Amino acid sequence: MNVLFTCGGTAGHVNPAVALAHIFQERHPGCWVLFVGADGGMENKLVPKEGYQIKTVTITNFHRSLAPADVAHNLGTLMNMHKSHKQAKVILDEFKPDLVVGTGGYASYPVVNEAARRGIPTAVHESNAVPGLTTKALAKVVDRVMVGFEESRSHYEDPEKVVVTGTPVRGDFFRYTRQEARAKLGFPDDRPLLLSYWGSLGAEVMNQKMVDFIAKECYEGAPWRHIHGAGRDYPWMQEELLRRGLKLGDNGVEVREYIYDMPLVMAAADLVLCRAGASTISELTAIAKPAVLVPSPNVTANHQEKNARVLADQGAAVLLREADCVDNTLYDEAVLLLRERDRREKMAAALRAMAVPNAAEKIYETLRGIMR
Repeated sequence: MNVLFTCGGTAGHVNPAVALAHIFQERHPGCWVLFVGADGGMENKLVPKEGYQIKTVTITNFHRSLAPADVAHNLGTLMNMHKSHKQAKVILDEFKPDLVVGTGGYASYPVVNEAARRGIPTAVHESNAVPGLTTKALAKVVDRVMVGFEESRSHYEDPEKVVVTGTPVRGDFFRYTRQEARAKLGFPDDRPLLLSYWGSLGAEVMNQKMVDFIAKECYEGAPWRHIHGAGRDYPWMQEELLRRGLKLGDNGVEVREYIYDMPLVMAAADLVLCRAGASTISELTAIAKPAVLVPSPNVTANHQEKNARVLADQGAAVLLREADCVDNTLYDEAVLLLRERDRREKMAAALRAMAVPNAAEKIYETLRGIMR
């Protein structure tokens, strides 16, 4: 059996495909897996680390502007679409897949579209609550569209083709209970744990706000524990906190460059402050962690706010736009939630109601169904 996954652009597109690749190889010894991504995409680093081969196509996005530079970029994208279509044909001719699955990113379009034209079983999985341009276009030609939430079904022309499968989450996130995680982290008391991070690279605007946030909680005697992931902003954050005379660690407040043990820390957390990317939303939903979501305003089609709104509308999270994080807005919201245990428990219950248990297994069964 030959299975081809095509994805890229973000870890949220790559991780579900990797999880599915593992399942296919576990269930079908001798199964060959190939990934296809875009030239220069982060998938070219992520996929080989998981032990899989990846080939690339030349594909770029469209800019929604009539500025001369953007018009020139879009003309280049049109040329790349023609080139990527030829590259996709060569890859399919050589690999001869029995199944082609797209999990997001521009590279998915030429490969999945050509596979569908040839009559190869095809499917796409959309991690975001609202489909992007690529998924919308491919939904018209594939055999199945798999989505993370029931609320997503209405965004497709043919709802009967849509299957609510959830989004696979790494098994590490289910390894620890809250108490086990706190014990492993060495917490001697039962103060609530606040976890905050703004993506693997950080976000300068939000990290600037977190300096004031951390200063305020330290001045007030650190009424809870707090682990913050600063990403690439760590050096200047550390310098600024020291300049303000704040010594962290002993008071239960910790700023890290990266949170390498995220599944452990998230399991121990009582509240999370974070962005609303597809991977993050999936993890929060899977393990039912209450959160204040501050969507990035710098993403295509504002999809993070749409993700966050799906949870907020169900009472499963608090949505706070970045532009509204002024003065002590974020701090005050965190204080309220950390004090109101009943409210957090209601949010966790709403998350559990939205979650799709065993998402990877459901996707696998859906894919095996179209192959039959």
